[in-house]
Amino acid sequence: MKELEYPFDSKLIMKKKKSFKRRLMEQTEGSRLTEKKIAVLGGSTTSDIVAVLELFLLSFGIKAEFYESEYGQFWQDGVFSNPELDSFAPDIVYVHTSLRNLSFKPSPKMTKSEIEAGFESECERFSQLWDKLHERFHCPVIQNNFELPYFRLMGNSDASDYRGTVNFVTRLNLWIYEQTQSRTNLYLNDINWLSASYGLEKWSAPEYWYMYKYALDINAIPELCYQTATIIKALLGKNKKALALDLDNTLWGGIVGDDGAENLSIGQETAEGMAFYQWQEYVKSLKDIGVLLTVCSKNEEENALAGLNHPEGALRPEDFTIIKANWEPKSRNILDTAAELNILPDAIVLADDNPAEREIIRQAAEGAAAPEIGEVTDYIKVIDRSAFFEVVSLSEDDLKRSEMYRANAQRKKAQASFESYTDYLLSLEMQGEIKPFSPMYIQRLAQLANKSNQFNLTTRRYTPEEMDKISNSAEYITLYGKLTDKFGDNGVVAEVIGNIREDGLHIDLWLMSCRVLKRDMEYAMLDELTRLCSEKGIDTVYGYYYPTAKNKMVAELYGEFGFEKISEDESGTKWRLDVPKYISGGSRNKVIKVNYRTEE
Repeated sequence: MKELEYPFDSKLIMKKKKSFKRRLMEQTEGSRLTEKKIAVLGGSTTSDIVAVLELFLLSFGIKAEFYESEYGQFWQDGVFSNPELDSFAPDIVYVHTSLRNLSFKPSPKMTKSEIEAGFESECERFSQLWDKLHERFHCPVIQNNFELPYFRLMGNSDASDYRGTVNFVTRLNLWIYEQTQSRTNLYLNDINWLSASYGLEKWSAPEYWYMYKYALDINAIPELCYQTATIIKALLGKNKKALALDLDNTLWGGIVGDDGAENLSIGQETAEGMAFYQWQEYVKSLKDIGVLLTVCSKNEEENALAGLNHPEGALRPEDFTIIKANWEPKSRNILDTAAELNILPDAIVLADDNPAEREIIRQAAEGAAAPEIGEVTDYIKVIDRSAFFEVVSLSEDDLKRSEMYRANAQRKKAQASFESYTDYLLSLEMQGEIKPFSPMYIQRLAQLANKSNQFNLTTRRYTPEEMDKISNSAEYITLYGKLTDKFGDNGVVAEVIGNIREDGLHIDLWLMSCRVLKRDMEYAMLDELTRLCSEKGIDTVYGYYYPTAKNKMVAELYGEFGFEKISEDESGTKWRLDVPKYISGGSRNKVIKVNYRTEE
């Protein structure tokens, strides 16, 4: 829904939120939405926050059911038993607090020890809240930090003097940042930055506090809710993965085919050139958080490469995983790019200065985003504030993602020189590591479970804590798989969780990264899974396939493995494998040399 895409009209959203919800419900009717229960624990009035948050979540494909605390009861609801909240059993908790919810306020009359005691008391208060939420619900908690006060009693010294409120809030925010890094499942909602961007005086809106007990300007609610929704969609693996870029008048000023590379506007000589250079710097920096960069341009490839090699530019051809510079429709290039990257089109964002091309992509490229990026001076703001690539965790695999996909391109090129696919796979000199879940990889495994959709048979989602608990339980068999070859390290690419019951092993989760499709890693994982089952005296493995809009490619995977289909209905299929029979047939993996951990 275009009205909910950034940059949006906040006043329009507040005015038409009910009609927008009706439209969204009509548009998503029959769609497979991700359903989640979200508890909003507020220190102020939250009714409109819940209403608008629901809109943005629906636009991200998330259908939320809400629990809303009574006014100002965020701490009581979180710390003490509440039958209604307990029975609700939230999947996510959002703690909506503000500066007005601090129980301690510093004063110029106080001593340093008094203020330090107040600071420790405030920290303890929130620590207790998070501890209790963690103990009761074991789910992600999104916590606001604190906006700065809209007035400074001590003027500029309010920031530097330990008695100042600005100083106190800054210290408290720094403490919260440390807590989000050290605590499992605690995530920051940075209203300190958001309020500064919006304008502190407008954000604080005392009239709305006095009249309605809103902690912020009513017209800032969509800004707050959009930011909150982007955190939730990132936690649920709904981030975009790739940024496709037009070239002419998008990465530089001018048309390279007409003007020549030497006459493009980029560099430090003009205001426009500097704007394009800074935009290129920003694009290049996205690689550092695992975003894949591609080119989607109507151009001759030779001219495109000349522009990308401009001496005053920040980007180079090697920064891009795929370059499509041709005269094909951009929608076709986006679809081909998705296929080559083994991702879905809805994981791609197109940055293009041409409104017509953006609209074609929205209509023809199956969910790919094409934001209204405006003028070059707006490009960074629009892409950044749209939060397509919101970071809630950053693994080593994220940092190496561009290298991994470039290596995949080399693999595909090498494949063309082999007549036999098996010979090609053997030429890769693949080495796998398949072992039970390790604490070292728990964060990555949870991240992979929340992101992977195409090769994911049940699409169950897990928090890192749930992963850790399962890995230490005798009721489960867990496996992760890593894969390297002569072109590079693919990192952790596969995982299996099986629940041991009286009648056999039931597979709760089986997924694999699309980076390693058709390389027999799935057979290597099944070989090891059945070996462990045999060691534990388990003769039967049950597999489940639950269809989604994205995982059709694995609908018959268990059949290909040799499982027998034993039931089928609209919710999915159930399969059974005879372990001794499977093992008697020998290893299915013939091309990967695997390092297994011997069970003690």
